[in-house]
Amino acid sequence: MSWAQPKTILITGATGAIGSALAEQYATSGVTLLLFGRDELKLGQLAGRCRSLGAQVVTLVCDLADHRCFMEQLQQICEQNCPDLVIANAGVSSTADKDGESWQAIEEVVAVNMLAAMATVQMVVPFMRQQGRGQIALISSLAAWYGLPVTPAYSASKAAIKNYGEALRAGLAPEGISVSVVMPGFVSSAMSRTVPGPKPFQMSAEQAAQAISKGLVKGCSRISFPFPLNLGCWVLAVLPSALSGWLVKRLGYRA
Repeated sequence: MSWAQPKTILITGATGAIGSALAEQYATSGVTLLLFGRDELKLGQLAGRCRSLGAQVVTLVCDLADHRCFMEQLQQICEQNCPDLVIANAGVSSTADKDGESWQAIEEVVAVNMLAAMATVQMVVPFMRQQGRGQIALISSLAAWYGLPVTPAYSASKAAIKNYGEALRAGLAPEGISVSVVMPGFVSSAMSRTVPGPKPFQMSAEQAAQAISKGLVKGCSRISFPFPLNLGCWVLAVLPSALSGWLVKRLGYRA
């Protein structure tokens, strides 16, 4: 099945670096963008840029940690215009120090990165089934391969999304619904700047958006980048745990 020209695209976390870059990547004449974000001002500015590129834009201001409100809004949107492509991009991070992470931070990470992504799938899949096709991209991270000591909750949430998306793909494929797990490395963003330690092969948000859109056109099951960082993270996952832990600390990732 060709996924080359989605006409209605829903993006959560649209005001983040990758979300904004994806919105502008897809903004063109004949495309409708459904953009969810928490920052009303940034969302309005993004909508203006996308409209100037020819797209129709609907903005929805919502805190995705409020799952009931988010799911109600999402249901109303899908009843009016079911998206061809859904990108569950919303994400937050927290960092650990010598005392670990606060419980409040952990709850927010799990609520947004994991549960909100699952809520997105839960709401859109029935509508995609009705139209007999659809595409879902779940934004995970290369940290899903091996958790970094400085971001344990974030790493765990992204590992959950990786496994969730891979589990969904085989089950939904016969119904014409494609699921892709996206695993970026370090992308220049406000969230990335909060992570202590080196950021090898860091990419711009625009470069990340291009890599994601190219993978989605092909319907790839996994879109991981950049090489060779994706290879290195995979190697950490398959090495003995003691060796992987030693290497990660040697690279400068210490809580």
